[in-house]
This record gives sequence, C-alpha cells and structure tokens, in this order.
Amino acid sequence: MNLPAGHTVRPMRQEDAAVIAERSGAYTSALLGFPKHSPEDVANYLRDPGMNLATDGWVVTGPGGEFAGSATAVAITGGTHLNVDILSEDPAILGWLLDQIERRAAEVGSRTDREVVVRLGVIGQDERLAAAVAAHGFAVGTSTHRMRITFDGPVPAPAVPDGVVVRRGAPDEASRRAAHAVLMAAFEAQPGTQPRPFEEWAASRESRSTFDWSQVTIAEVDGQAAGMTECNDNFVSTDNCGYVGRLGVVPSARGRGLAKFLLRNAFAVDSAAGRGGTILHVDTSNPTPAVALYTGAGMRPDLVSDIWTKTVRA
Repeated sequence: MNLPAGHTVRPMRQEDAAVIAERSGAYTSALLGFPKHSPEDVANYLRDPGMNLATDGWVVTGPGGEFAGSATAVAITGGTHLNVDILSEDPAILGWLLDQIERRAAEVGSRTDREVVVRLGVIGQDERLAAAVAAHGFAVGTSTHRMRITFDGPVPAPAVPDGVVVRRGAPDEASRRAAHAVLMAAFEAQPGTQPRPFEEWAASRESRSTFDWSQVTIAEVDGQAAGMTECNDNFVSTDNCGYVGRLGVVPSARGRGLAKFLLRNAFAVDSAAGRGGTILHVDTSNPTPAVALYTGAGMRPDLVSDIWTKTVRA
C-alpha cells in the first residue's frame, strides 16, 4: 500500500508530542467526550528510554506539510510483543502505517528468530480504526477498562491490615528493586504485561515528568515486600485525578486484603492532594479478581478499549 499522493513520511521526533497530543485529544474527544491521553502522557511516552524514535515512530504529513497521521511500535518483553499506537483520520494512511508496523515487527522478530505479537488498543467507539486493523488480519484478544472513581468528599486513610508494614516512597535502589520484584511476581502469569528489567524500568520512571519515587507505596509482610502501588500525575491536567499505574500483590500474599488496602490508600492520597478522583486501567483477562476489586471499591469504567493482536513471523 502506498501513501496518498502528495503525502510524505519521516521519523517521529520528541517535539511532535504537542501536535500528536492535540490531534489525539480532538479525535478521541469527538468519540468519547473527553481526551484519551493528556499532553504530559504523550510527551512522557515519546521520551521513554525504551523508545527509539528513529526506528519506532512515523509521522505522515500532507501536501502542505500539515500533520496527517502518526504511529509508534515499541518492542517489550524482550521483543516478544510490540505495543502500538496509531492516529489518523484517513483510512489509507492508517493502512500504510499498519504495513510499516508489521514490517517493524518482522525486523524485531528476526533478531531472535521468534514470532512477535503486535498489540493495539482500539476504543470501542472508533469504528474507522477497528475496520482498518481487521482488514490487516488483527483480531480482538482481550479488552481493557479505564476505571474511575469520583470522590464525594474527603477520603479517609484505610486501616493497615494486621501484620503489614507500609513503606511510603522508594527513595533508594534497594526499595526500588523491592517494588520491581513485587511487580515481576504479581504479573508473571500475564504475558505481555510484565515490567521491563529493573534498570530499564527504573530509567523509564526517571524520564517521566508526572512521576516521583515518593508516589510508590510498598506493603511488607514478615519483612518482605509483598504488595505495591506505583502512582503518577498523568491525568491531573486533564481530569484532576490521580492515576494508579500499577498495583500488584505477590501470589503468596493474596487473600489478606493487601490489594484492597493499597487501592483505598491511593484514593486517600489523591483526596488529600485535592484530586477529584482516581483513575486506573485493568485488563479484563487478568487472572486475579482485579475487576471485582475495583468495582467493589466504587470504581466504574468510563472508557473501554479492545486489544487487537496479530502474530507476525520473523
């Protein structure tokens, strides 16, 4: 497939974040009534050290040099998966960008002679993008819900479960490694969702303008880190909401109320900071009862995305 006449493509640049955020915000607001991503979220994503914009990002411009589309394709979990974001109102440009993404997936797979699973989230109302990815052989594998709670008033801090010690913040490498180890154990049964190796994970957090290590909370049982939350300010500018980027409890410590405590603790921290609510994302195929935990705490989905996947051979 070729680009429409008069259109050109170039590698993505960090300074493209502003126009991508603006166009994405307008596009998703027309479908949802609110923008899917904040400007800070887009900028953080493009500056992540795991992103090589020269090979992993494309910007399409029209005959007058105007923005016409963009896409990123970032390898995760050692190159077994490729996470994709794509944006354009032109089906022909969407199709061309999907061709580039599949070529990139084949290149990534050739390094290890393995298949690569390409993953792309499509909000339920986006019929144009759903049609484009279906035409390229993608199929829905699971879905994610963006969950939200709006506070009616001050949220009190929850009682700490018996036998649990709470550590607020991760100011040094030892505490950060402990938090990372919890995530690795908590998400071990969910392919494509495990965090990156520690050094990459820590560097990506350091690169974000909306994150500080004080936003990590660790729950210890018998002197060992057993649960954690990693929060950030991705949705403060757009929604005045805190965001729980990750919440995990190691399998051996489940059933003790740690996840419920950590979630309600995040609510209390956001409320004390003057936020109007808390947001998080959950995969509906999560093998833990995460969806029930969140709905039981009063959260409700305000955005549903299907995760379309396609396996590309090297």
